[in-house]
Amino acid sequence: MRFYKLTTTYCILFDLSFFSLSLLFHEIPGENLSTPSSPATARNDCSITPLTPSPSPVFMLPHVCIPFSSALFYYFPSLTALFSSTRCRRWEGGDPGVANQKSPTCLLLTPDLRFHSFGFAARDFYHDLDPEEARHWLYFDKFKMKIHSTSDLTMETELEAVNSRRVRAIEVFAHALRFFREHALKEVKDQSSSVLEGEEIRWVITVPAVWRQPAKQFMREAAYLAGLVSPDCPEQLLIALEPEAASIYCRKLRLHQVIDLSLQPVTNGLDLDGSRPFDSSFRQAREQLRRSRHSRTFLVESGTGELWSELQTGDRYVVADCGGGTVDLTVHQIEQPQGTLKELYKASGGPYGAVGVDLAFEAMLCQIFGEDFIQSFKAKRPAAWVDLTIAFEARKRTASPGRANALNISLPFSFIDFYKRHRGQSVEAALRRSNMNIVKWSSQGMLRLTQEAMNELFQPTIINIVKHIEELMAKPEVHGVRFLFLVGGFAESPMLQRAVQKALGRTCRIIIPHDVGLTILKGAVLFGLDPTVVRVRRCPLTYGVGVLNRFVEGRHPRDKLLIKDGREWCTNILDRFVSVDQSVALGEVVRRSYTPARLGQRKIIINIYCSATDDVTYISDPGVRKCGTITLDLPEPLPLPGAVGGAGAGGAGPERREIRATMQFGDTEIKVTAVDVMSNRSVRASIDFLSN
Repeated sequence: MRFYKLTTTYCILFDLSFFSLSLLFHEIPGENLSTPSSPATARNDCSITPLTPSPSPVFMLPHVCIPFSSALFYYFPSLTALFSSTRCRRWEGGDPGVANQKSPTCLLLTPDLRFHSFGFAARDFYHDLDPEEARHWLYFDKFKMKIHSTSDLTMETELEAVNSRRVRAIEVFAHALRFFREHALKEVKDQSSSVLEGEEIRWVITVPAVWRQPAKQFMREAAYLAGLVSPDCPEQLLIALEPEAASIYCRKLRLHQVIDLSLQPVTNGLDLDGSRPFDSSFRQAREQLRRSRHSRTFLVESGTGELWSELQTGDRYVVADCGGGTVDLTVHQIEQPQGTLKELYKASGGPYGAVGVDLAFEAMLCQIFGEDFIQSFKAKRPAAWVDLTIAFEARKRTASPGRANALNISLPFSFIDFYKRHRGQSVEAALRRSNMNIVKWSSQGMLRLTQEAMNELFQPTIINIVKHIEELMAKPEVHGVRFLFLVGGFAESPMLQRAVQKALGRTCRIIIPHDVGLTILKGAVLFGLDPTVVRVRRCPLTYGVGVLNRFVEGRHPRDKLLIKDGREWCTNILDRFVSVDQSVALGEVVRRSYTPARLGQRKIIINIYCSATDDVTYISDPGVRKCGTITLDLPEPLPLPGAVGGAGAGGAGPERREIRATMQFGDTEIKVTAVDVMSNRSVRASIDFLSN
């Protein structure tokens, strides 16, 4: 954790192996909505009926950035240093010899489900429990990936602790966020005389860009449950996309703050496959990264860094965020002179993070000792299993290409003893029987993993990362990329650096920022100060609603014919809001008009559908799925001026009530607002992606 001060603005930064959080003083901004209009349509089973289509041109309202304090407002353009260096505390606990700028995503609950500890404190306390006692405690490790991998994420989704007990995921995440909140406020109180009020704080939570809308809403709901912000003040919480945050920070980099891994001319007669020309550069890079972990300086100069002076309007670059659970890729284009960013291709990536190496190690243990034994050991000796994973993590970080000697992994005594009781033979005998020659046994009670073994553990994950970057680089929209920025904790791995360098070093410059593991966190602070810096984003999916349109014989299938009030309608047509990979500017919204099907109706519910392709016509087409609902709460309509007996008096019949909903897709989250046209009053509107 780091603490910085800028006049009266404080920033407290948190970064974990899997998600980061920033705390900023905040002055609540006003609304920023702009609206393109679209035909008014409605789905037949959503309590609404369609209005006559009336297309309007797309238009936008100006997006005004409200700064967080008057000092920032007046002095920001002339600041020479945005953040000053101050001393800060490191995370307590951890492994000897490691600078703890990050805390592992570990959470420990007591047997009666009360919060006990987080991070190193949770890991170490759980490790020291008596094995029988540990079976009753709930230990969660690397739980963020569950949110990404669950296709039907809801508020009731559960996480499984090491002891197999299950708890609602929203409660686990809320415990973690509540811990951050208390930790942050205590840090400010201890290091300054300021007392923070809830409305003065803006929180920024970073998530992978490939996360779907339900996962983003899940994090917001967890923040509400944790008490970070109130649902009545949603603008106090920003969801930042991790590669975007890294990209924002990379704009500020100076030459002395980066490591350039671009290929140099091969010397001494060695070709690209030779290891000698690379060894010294990797040793230098690793040493620079090691030293940068001890740096307490977070200096971000106004304007852009020296690296950016080489770029011109229209130049493109890729940010590869290689984290623990996922790898996220984003492509940005520079817009000069304002320095804003335009996303050229929708965010892509997958579960190719450093956890893949851990899973490969577990699979190797299963191959040697048997999957049934490993699963039994994890369940009956959970603390010892955690000890084994810690030992592997420490050695994994030292793996590098061209390493001659083997890496020793200490096996806990309980592992050796448990195997002998379970199988009736020694672990050494199991190794001989497995015929796995790349793993040896040391008489000191260690597994010796040869360089070949480490390559086998790393290569599947690294191959996926390199393949994904290469496929992205081949896209026409990405042609001509000048820089590839490697960020995230896994980017520190020389194994990954070498593979990316060999594959792409001749096509673009490969840059690794110092403090690479904190790049996202620092960028999140800059995003919190100015959320408008990314001006154009690409939509990851096609979004729309199911509607009724007039039935056209010969064009619409007969099985979708619906006769309503004597009129023929075609049901289940997908009315698009936005299309996949469509450019959407910040502040740009889509407008739809709806009307209740019945007089006196107090709620409208509209189903939202999405698809990974744009080649869809009906919500029943393959690949189209329901992903959320829009709920509009309707107040009692105000009587028309001069009307007697309410709307519709005088025999003219009731007037159809129009509700105009505007949905914003250019931000990191989809947002909706609505207006009751009859009364010109705002209607409470919300999108729920977690109710499926």
